[in-house]
Amino acid sequence: MLGNSRVVMQDLLDEGAPPERARLIYSGLDCNRFAAGDERSARRQAMRSALGLSDDRIALICVANLFSYKGHADLLNALGLLRNRLTSNVDLLLVGRDAGERAALEAQAARLGLSASVRFLGERGDVPDLLAASDIGVLASHEEGFSNAVLEGMAAGLPMVVSDVGGNAEAVTGGECGHVVPARAPDALALALADLIGDAGRRQTMGEAARRRVAASFSLDACVAAYESLYEELWDRHIEAASRK
Repeated sequence: MLGNSRVVMQDLLDEGAPPERARLIYSGLDCNRFAAGDERSARRQAMRSALGLSDDRIALICVANLFSYKGHADLLNALGLLRNRLTSNVDLLLVGRDAGERAALEAQAARLGLSASVRFLGERGDVPDLLAASDIGVLASHEEGFSNAVLEGMAAGLPMVVSDVGGNAEAVTGGECGHVVPARAPDALALALADLIGDAGRRQTMGEAARRRVAASFSLDACVAAYESLYEELWDRHIEAASRK
């Protein structure tokens, strides 16, 4: 039995999976989909121009369908806590299909005085370019397995602010690639966002570390190698068992 995070592995064991038959293999990402260097700069400028984002705006991005458990309401509350201090030049890009929450989230943004800076972009086929146009990635979920959206943000060179659920903390090394905060905790989320909103150098350092971490530990090549190793091990066991008959 395979799990793609330690939390998922523990769930399998708790459900009675034999430990000797359980294996952790992380999801793999094709990092080549996410531009770096001059190409990233070009994509960034093109997409920011298309979105009407000036160079002085700081773009936060959350790629998650609008389900309540994805924590969008917590994210809006966190920005509401910062509204009078740090978010006058911040835009939040919400990317994902509406699963029934958009109207409530729009009303919440209006109550918090955030309507002008929260953009509901819906489903998009150009997520790598949207990530390139952004400055900080956020995922405030209440539950996860192992989030591809987090890996994609990291591969795009974004510092990530994520809730401590599922495999989020396994992907994002807190204090190095971004910040890991408790779920359902807008206060903690606001503090983590404030740290990055207010420090461009910190955003760059953490974003570079995030990209390196994905390339080293969560690449598609690393995932394929792990599966190949597993299949070779199973084949060796099969041959050994057959030889005993």
